[in-house]
Amino acid sequence: MRSPADFIATRASGVDASGIRKVFDLAAKMKDPINLSIGLPDFDVPDPAKQAAIEAIQTGQNRYTQTQGIAPLRERLRKDLSAEIGRDVGDVLITSGVSGGLFLAILATINPGDEAIFLDPYFVMYKHLLTLAGGKAIPIDSYPDFRFHPDRVEAAITPRTKLLILNSPSNPTGVVMTQQEVNAAVSLAKKHDLLMVSDEIYEPFLYAKDEGGRMKDESEKKSSDSSFILHHSSLPSAAKSYDRTIILRGFSKSHAMTGWRLGYAVGPEAIIAQMTKLQQYTYVCAPSPLQYAALAALDVDMSAAVAAYEIKRDIAFDTLSKKFEVVKPDGAFYIFPKSPGGATASAFVERAIAKNVLIIPGNVFSEKDTHFRISYATTDERLRQGCEILNSLA
Repeated sequence: MRSPADFIATRASGVDASGIRKVFDLAAKMKDPINLSIGLPDFDVPDPAKQAAIEAIQTGQNRYTQTQGIAPLRERLRKDLSAEIGRDVGDVLITSGVSGGLFLAILATINPGDEAIFLDPYFVMYKHLLTLAGGKAIPIDSYPDFRFHPDRVEAAITPRTKLLILNSPSNPTGVVMTQQEVNAAVSLAKKHDLLMVSDEIYEPFLYAKDEGGRMKDESEKKSSDSSFILHHSSLPSAAKSYDRTIILRGFSKSHAMTGWRLGYAVGPEAIIAQMTKLQQYTYVCAPSPLQYAALAALDVDMSAAVAAYEIKRDIAFDTLSKKFEVVKPDGAFYIFPKSPGGATASAFVERAIAKNVLIIPGNVFSEKDTHFRISYATTDERLRQGCEILNSLA
C-alpha cells in the first residue's frame, strides 16, 4: 500500500519550502525578536482605502467580479500607466498580488523545456514557479555589484530562451536598473525575440534620484527632518520602448496591503487574455471589495512613506558599511551585505538569530551563500539596534 508521501506529484517535490517562510515561522516562536527578515511595511493601509473597503463590504460588493477585475480600477490603471509610459500599455488584469500575476504570466507563456533568464540574486518565486510550469530557470550571476551585465545575459541565451525577467527595484538587493541597463535589456530582447516580464512591485520606493534618473549627491539631501518632499524620477521602464513587455505592479508594498492580495498585470492583449483565462481556473478573481479600496488608494499621497524609507535605507547602509561589504540600495526596502570573514551566510545568520536578530541567508535568493538579506521595514530604533548587533558579530 502506498504511503501518503507516494501521492506527491513530482512538480511539488521539485519545489523547496520558502526559506523566508521558515524564518517567518521561527519569528512567531521567539520572544520579541528584532525582525529584519520579512518585506512587510511597518506603516498601515491608508485610511481612505480602509474606508473604501468597509463601504464596499457594507454596500454588498462582496460577490465575484469579472475575472479581469472591476472596470473602474482597470480603466484607471490603464490610463495612469499609459500616461507614465508614454504609450497605450495594453490590457489590464487585476491579480491576487504580484505573485499571482507572476504565476499566471509564467503559466501562460512557458512550455516544458522553455527557458527564462533573470539576474542572480533573484526573487524566490521565479525559480520555483518556472519549475511548476515545466520551464527551466537560468539565473545570471550579477555579483559583486548586482548590476545588469548585457554580455553575461547574452551568453546565456539559447534557442529555448523565451522570457527575460527584470526586477527593479530588486528584491533582495535594492538595486534599481539605470536607463542604460534597461535599454541594453530591451536591445537583447529585440535581438533574440524574447518576451520581457518586468516585476515592479517596489516601483514607488526610489531614493534620491534627480530628473535624469541619476543618484543625487548626498549633500543635496535635506537631513534636518523627515518631512521634506522627494522629487524622484520615474522608474526606467522597458515598456517605454518595447511593447512585448508584461508589467507587474501591486498595492502590497506601496500601500501596505500585503494581506489584501492585490496586484495587476498590464501588457499585450493576446497574453493578458490567456492570463485572464487561467485566472478563471485558479484564483477566479481578485478580492472583490478590496478592488474598490485599491481604486481609492490610487488617490492617496504616499510620499511620506517613501521619505521615511529613504531615511531607513540611510540608517542601514551608514551603520552596516562600517563593518560589512555592501552595495548601497537605490530602492525597495532591502539591503544585501556580504557575510564577514569568508563565512557562509547561513552560518552568519545562525549567529545573528542567537542574538535575537532575524535575517535571511542569501542562498534563499541565490545560487551562492555569501550574502544575507536585511529588510529595513521596521522602526528606526529597532533597525539601528539590529544593525549594531550585526556589526558586533562581524
